[in-house]
Amino acid sequence: MSKKRVVVGMSGGVDSAVAAALLKEQGFDVVGLYMSNWKETDNSGCCTGEEDWSDVRRICDKIDIPYYSVDFSKQYMDNVFKLFVEEYKKGRTPNPDVLCNREVKFGPFADFAREMGADCIATGHYCRVRHEGDRHLLLRAKDDNKDQTYFLNQVSAHQLRDVIFPLGELTKPEVREYAQKFDIPVAAKKDSTGICFIGERNFRKFLSQYIPMKSGDIVTADGKVVGRHDGVYFYTVGQRRGLGIGGSADGNGERWFVLDKDVEKNLLIVSQGEDGVLFKNALVTEGFNFINPVEQREFACEVRIKHRQPLQKAVATVGENGDVQIVFEQKQRAIAAGQYAVVYVGDVCLGGGVINRAFDL
Repeated sequence: MSKKRVVVGMSGGVDSAVAAALLKEQGFDVVGLYMSNWKETDNSGCCTGEEDWSDVRRICDKIDIPYYSVDFSKQYMDNVFKLFVEEYKKGRTPNPDVLCNREVKFGPFADFAREMGADCIATGHYCRVRHEGDRHLLLRAKDDNKDQTYFLNQVSAHQLRDVIFPLGELTKPEVREYAQKFDIPVAAKKDSTGICFIGERNFRKFLSQYIPMKSGDIVTADGKVVGRHDGVYFYTVGQRRGLGIGGSADGNGERWFVLDKDVEKNLLIVSQGEDGVLFKNALVTEGFNFINPVEQREFACEVRIKHRQPLQKAVATVGENGDVQIVFEQKQRAIAAGQYAVVYVGDVCLGGGVINRAFDL
């Protein structure tokens, strides 16, 4: 019998490298496929695409598997980056990694892999999948500190039907040990952080290339002007650093933080001290994606509103329009519109939705 062919999404990092090596060791016919998602046109930019592709070639040569590169920069621009910019224009804080998984990695990338004869596709994500007939369940990883189900909350059960996550049962230290065992060239390479298309560049400078920035007033909730900002889009709800607000004679002496943004009036709204104003116990999402259908309209669950945040106990209620309201057992700090609220029951990730607004009930 011929071996099952698995096409592995290769990033040039240690995780996807170990995933490919483990699958080959298990007897699969492994092929490496590198995605080029961003075409840097600024010669002064710091995009690491060429460096990553070089690392992919070295990795695949070492573990002796064929490898290819495919250009999905148009799909990324149309379906991920443009939405990223539009969300910032609305004063929200988007997460392009979530969209990339749905719109590229488990969409065009997976389709391309199948055209290459793949029986399955695999990635270096830290998560697990369980197949139960037509239901394909996304499960949290063994290593809770590295669990990446948050970033996969927008995929569908159909997209998970033929996926393997070789690292789901491993911890990061174990993956590093395997990298040493397989003598992988990037065994000591640091994990990538931040947004891929920004890299090490100054975020403000990058964003200002796509959104016209205008300075304006920094005000308190009652309208008192306490400083100036360079553009409201740069700031995130809950942010404490980089506000540039000096002492105030009638202030309370505590640190300032961003309370809200008024894009239409170009105002950055701030407050002093953790006086509870930033904490809310409820939120409502839009465009909620259930990976598999759920029968109950209301159910107890656990929720993350940020990657790596400890799971928070809550009750979710599915509205008539499909949006989901989440009421937390404990109030949450700095619930940011545009980010994702991701819902779990036990180890199973049910899916997630974009946070529309936060409030108190």
